[in-house]
Amino acid sequence: MAIGTKDLAVTELDGFDDERLVAELKKAKEELFNLRFQSATGQLESHGRLKAVRRDISRIYTILRERELGIRTAPSASE
Repeated sequence: MAIGTKDLAVTELDGFDDERLVAELKKAKEELFNLRFQSATGQLESHGRLKAVRRDISRIYTILRERELGIRTAPSASE
């Protein structure tokens, strides 16, 4: 994985159920909001973090959509 949060790799996101993915999505959106606010007020130290969080959000949306279309399968309850 080139850019993004190390703990949100595609292989790890595949192991999450849909509720956990939605929770991670909500956390990432809140973080992006806070980063944009810091950027607007001139307090942002790491501009690369904005790009990483946006990619994490896109990655989660992609996995959710692929599961909706049947391209990927959600992990079974037995795992």
